[in-house]
Amino acid sequence: MKDRFTGRRVLVTDAAEFMGPAVSEMMREEGAEVFADTSDLTKVGAVEALVKEVGHIDVLIANLAAPYTIAGAHEATEPDLAHMLDRLMFPLQRLVRAVLPQMIERRAGKIVVVGSALALRGAAMRANYAAARGAQLAYVKTVGLEAIQHNVHVNATAQAYVENPTYYPPAYQATDDFKQRMKQLPIGRLSTGREAASLVLYLASEDSNFIVGQVFPYAGGFVT
Repeated sequence: MKDRFTGRRVLVTDAAEFMGPAVSEMMREEGAEVFADTSDLTKVGAVEALVKEVGHIDVLIANLAAPYTIAGAHEATEPDLAHMLDRLMFPLQRLVRAVLPQMIERRAGKIVVVGSALALRGAAMRANYAAARGAQLAYVKTVGLEAIQHNVHVNATAQAYVENPTYYPPAYQATDDFKQRMKQLPIGRLSTGREAASLVLYLASEDSNFIVGQVFPYAGGFVT
């Protein structure tokens, strides 16, 4: 295996959720010094304190998770939308604000946002979650254009149907609802976490140096 991240300091947020475990594991396998953070980044000052504690950061994996409420758009509440933004969007903005200055100063750095394909294709009964995920991806496209002027690369994935502890735990995979959804998915199966993490690692590596402000669907045909 290539040691693409030997000597690199990598911060992974929400490291016990969503893509955190798979990305952290594979980063370590490829030589990275991984700071796997599991703190609550919605608290005032938490992001700034985290970045100060870690110090030098070569790669930021903005992996943010928020279990969502299934409800029609006419039933979805403002507090629920605020909660989605508090978990998914505001921590992302704070992370970028805190990490980007040091990367700009060094003229080097990678930021990869782990996003959702629900922001690219409509999904009934999930409006608030999709809106917050959509905000993430719009943010990436703009920040990517700004950051590349300083040789800092900002990109995102937009994934769905990936095995992970937050959205597709083993208990859910045993349900009839899950089995029915698999019949409707073109590829007919979940991605493994390691398969999806491979795309994240690619975007975090020097192999992706010509990619700027892009969002990459990873969803087994759910988005084409």
